[in-house]
This record gives sequence, structure tokens and C-alpha cells, in this order.
Amino acid sequence: MLDVVEQASAETVLEAMIHGRFDGKIALVSSFGTESAILLHMIAQIDKATPVVFLDTGKLFPETLAYRDALVAQLGLTDVRAIKPSGQQLAAYDPDGRLWQRDPDLCCAIRKTNPLDGALEGFDAWITGRKRSQGGTRTNMNMVEAGPDGRVTVNPLAFWDDARLEAYFEEHNLPRHPLQAEGYASIGCSTCTQRVQAGEDKRAGRWAGLDKTECGIHMPRLAAAACA
Repeated sequence: MLDVVEQASAETVLEAMIHGRFDGKIALVSSFGTESAILLHMIAQIDKATPVVFLDTGKLFPETLAYRDALVAQLGLTDVRAIKPSGQQLAAYDPDGRLWQRDPDLCCAIRKTNPLDGALEGFDAWITGRKRSQGGTRTNMNMVEAGPDGRVTVNPLAFWDDARLEAYFEEHNLPRHPLQAEGYASIGCSTCTQRVQAGEDKRAGRWAGLDKTECGIHMPRLAAAACA
């Protein structure tokens, strides 16, 4: 089944997972970033009640929160869950809100990885917007994989390139993240995201200057264990 699915379109894969293989047991995890509208639009066409998990880290750009609200209203999504980090963990490990400067991996674990693990309890699979074209650890991903948390990870856009992403936005007249026009190509927390310079890849503005390319939610749960 895996090989057959990976030859299918993104929409076909989503339909098969949402209303078939994982009916009632799958969620979309969305950052509401520069390319998020595509998968959000797709699931809205399939089932507007599909759970959407949004990690509200407390460090996001105000523009991201406004974009989330606008997209949810436009697409008619009915089950968007804003998940926040544990107040107890923040008090213990990040009382001054500057952990991102001292230990960005631990900061991501507290603000993203641990909250996501809790939010996905009860789900057997989750949908991501990762793509091979983003490079790094994503270069060899497939559309359906065994995830780092033991769940099935579904990456419907794994093989999409920039031209295909752009065409979908244009075809469906989807709104853009307001910071995209200002040079932000991949958007996470405001503390760890900067504009991308000419010639750089899309994710160059994430944790710039650090040997870090992922927040941890797509990797084995090592950082999270530090504050479990």
C-alpha cells in the first residue's frame, strides 16, 4: 500500500488517510507559515472538521497569529487547536524567556516538541507540510513514513517544488503570509527567524549561525527527554 500511495497526488493521499486508513485518528500539524495555506486548503476541501494542531509557542510573530485567524475564517476550518507550552516547564527552564539564546534545542523541546507530543495523544498519524526541496534532513523523505514518535507521518507535498507550490497559490487565490513580502521565506518563532538573503535557501533564516535545522518535532525525541 505504501508504494501505491506514494505515486498518488497529494489530494488523493489526504483523502485516503483522512477518510480511510486513519479515519478519526489523524491530524494536520500546521505552523501557518508561508506555505501552510496549501495543505489547509486541501483538507478544507476534504473535511473542514479535520483536527489542525497549531503550536502557539509564545514567541511567534503577531503576523503569524493574524494570518492563522484569517485563514481559519476563510477556509471554514472548525477544529483548530492552539497548543501552548507547559507553564510549569516554562517556569522551571525558561523563567526569563531567554532560553532560546542559551539552549535553543531545549527551548524548542519545551515550546514545540513536548506540547505536540501531548496534543497528538489519541492520534495514530499526523500530516506535515515538509518537502524534499527544503533540503537538510528532508531531502530523502517519502510521502508516508514511520514517524519519530511511533506514529505514521504523512507528507503529501514531499515531492513538490517551488513552481508547483506557487501554481497552487495562484490557482486557488490563497492569501500569503504577510511577512513573506518582507523577505521571510520560512517562518517560526520571531526570536529565531530572520529574512533570507538573495541566493540562500528557504530555511536559511531559521536558527541562522547555528548548527541547527530542525526544531525537534520531526526528529527522535532526545531533546524533549531533558525536561520530560
